[in-house]
Amino acid sequence: MRQFVFLFSLMLSCGPFVSAQKATISILDSGRNVSLRGLSVVNDTVVWCSGSKGSIAKSIDGGKTFEWITVTGYDTRDFRDIEAFDANTAVIMGVAEPAIILKTVDGGKTWKKVFEDSTKGMFLDAMVFDKNGVGHVVGDPIAHKIFHAFSYDFGNSWIGFTAHQLEKGEAFFASSGSNIQHRGKRRNPYVWVSGGSQSHLFYKGKNYKIPMTMGKESTGANSIAVRKKKAIIVGGDFTNDKIPDSNCILVNFRKKPEFSIPQNAPSGYRSCVIYLNKKLLLCCGTSGIDISIDGGKNWKNVSNQSFHVIQKSKTGTKVYLAGPKGKVGILNLAE
Repeated sequence: MRQFVFLFSLMLSCGPFVSAQKATISILDSGRNVSLRGLSVVNDTVVWCSGSKGSIAKSIDGGKTFEWITVTGYDTRDFRDIEAFDANTAVIMGVAEPAIILKTVDGGKTWKKVFEDSTKGMFLDAMVFDKNGVGHVVGDPIAHKIFHAFSYDFGNSWIGFTAHQLEKGEAFFASSGSNIQHRGKRRNPYVWVSGGSQSHLFYKGKNYKIPMTMGKESTGANSIAVRKKKAIIVGGDFTNDKIPDSNCILVNFRKKPEFSIPQNAPSGYRSCVIYLNKKLLLCCGTSGIDISIDGGKNWKNVSNQSFHVIQKSKTGTKVYLAGPKGKVGILNLAE
């Protein structure tokens, strides 16, 4: 197990004191010719990852060991997102034509196809479930309208349709399965973000242009994290992943979303962002990992290691990461 330790200090905007933070990343598994972009952390011990070449990685001992599974009959498919409910039950999303969703109830030994769509241009990007088993998948536009699919039974069945107009060249990134989030509201519970020629936040049935790098197929928003009436959006240009310009936006949800930019942005393109609490946030991408301890106003690079996705345990405290070459890591923070 390799460890990387970083020490840094950030001046908090709300007071004249310095907070020292120690970030330790341990690599739990790596060295496989697989790109992992799906990550679901059920609790501190049960972790599922999904990725290219029909690959699934599962740990039930907090990352001490991983079981690697190739889904039978789907060894060429790219499973860009995964939602796990326990050590035995998970749903995986295969992105391109035909788009498919599979479910296992026996820990990954067998998988049942619960959704398939062969429509030309079909490409699924991200999937989210709420605590009641309601799932929402968002996909690239079909005839300039966003593809949506909903499940109301923990992924056992799905209903697909198109809605919400997009601009020409606007779509979504399947970079980390985190460009759609559930806000915990009964009405208009979902928000999601787009990229490409235009980058928009979709909120309460309307879309709002995000003041972020856009205009190319590789630019725009990749991920959104939501906490109560606030959100953080990250992205940038994945073909220039070390450029920090216009890659992070802070959001206040009101009747209309209010956008602002950080004082110090993350140090490059970032494909995933999460809240650990109202002040502490983490984001990752192909050029490294950044942390904020003041609600996203200031970011500090803590690692140049490449990861696609980062997630916190749904019921615990541990933070896991997944990325290229079958790399899975765990991050621990201590003040």
